[in-house]
Amino acid sequence: MIYRKKEKKLETNRLLLRLFKESDAREVTRLCNNYNIYKNTLYLPYPYSMDDALSWMKNHQENFNGNKAYEFAVTDKVTGKLYGAIALTNHQKFNHGEIAYWIGEEYWGNGYATEAAKTILEFAFVEKNYNKVFARYFDLNEASGKVLSKIGMKKEGVLREHILKEDQYIDLVYYGILKKEFG
Repeated sequence: MIYRKKEKKLETNRLLLRLFKESDAREVTRLCNNYNIYKNTLYLPYPYSMDDALSWMKNHQENFNGNKAYEFAVTDKVTGKLYGAIALTNHQKFNHGEIAYWIGEEYWGNGYATEAAKTILEFAFVEKNYNKVFARYFDLNEASGKVLSKIGMKKEGVLREHILKEDQYIDLVYYGILKKEFG
């Protein structure tokens, strides 16, 4: 990972993680206005509108500058094509944060979530000196669990029927990793 602090960008072999721009709103809307993304995410609305995208991106710069959250567009390093998003919260009082991500359905299965998540872990531990990073996912979203396992996170527990979505109770699975376990 290469961190370009001044530009607020993270670079990997294939990806460039950068702040969202207003010009990304149309593509974010297109990718997020997808039931299969919605059913696997905690907070995304459905249908997803341009206003949803603009509202979501509105505070990204301020959150980044205030060390509250780091919300990155996951893009192709060469072409700039937008694949999805990844975020890292910063709970400064506890010196830990949560990662969350989504990848557009047409880009699933290419390892973009895994590559972006591993990069975010490195950013959290090396650049931000977190002690712990955690993530959570719906138990039916096995692909997300595989991403977290691949990047070295360990299952810490299940909150049974913790989320009510579409009139169904869903288990929420928690994963975590400590700085001393990363590497």
